[in-house]
Amino acid sequence: MTGKVQENQRQRAPSKRSLATRERIFDAAEQLFSERGFEGASVRDIAKAAGVQGALVNHHGGSKETLFATVVARRADELAQLRQQALAQAKAAGPLTLRQILTCFIEPFIDKTRNGGPSWAAYGRLIAHVSSDRRWQHIAQSCFDPTVKLFLAEISAVLPGASQQKISAHLVFMVSAMLALCTSRWRIAGLADGETAEDLTEELLAFCEAGFRS
Repeated sequence: MTGKVQENQRQRAPSKRSLATRERIFDAAEQLFSERGFEGASVRDIAKAAGVQGALVNHHGGSKETLFATVVARRADELAQLRQQALAQAKAAGPLTLRQILTCFIEPFIDKTRNGGPSWAAYGRLIAHVSSDRRWQHIAQSCFDPTVKLFLAEISAVLPGASQQKISAHLVFMVSAMLALCTSRWRIAGLADGETAEDLTEELLAFCEAGFRS
């Protein structure tokens, strides 16, 4: 056993208090980044919302850029697992249809952002910020592209005549529509004179499927 390994083993695991503080900081950062974007949420604001000193934000989250990336990444694995599990279950039941593939991608996100509480609702808005700003491309590639590529392969299999470029473009269109449903229901209600259904997932799926088939 090397000295470095022995030293690592002697290091104490973070205390429950430290872990709770870190999660509180991440929750506050998630909420403020989702509301104000990267520039609009300062480290001071995050510290105030979390009820900690600014130094603790740096201690647990690193630089502001690192904190932003960490906050995006921490729910990405759960979302990826939900999507992949849904896809695996659908494949086990028989040959996949385009609608089934799109459902496996969209429904886990919509369910979480609608029914997972304020944190997941904020996460949906946060992803919208990531998706609309090219400087966060590395975050999107790391957190979301591995799962996206699995779905691209399945879509390609049921649409063999479509080019990869067109399928990729329509998937981006689909993601934009999905995020719009998460972040802009108020806009839908406004245009519909205040009338909007509680759940528009089926309408979204129909819209996206028609786009792919076009």
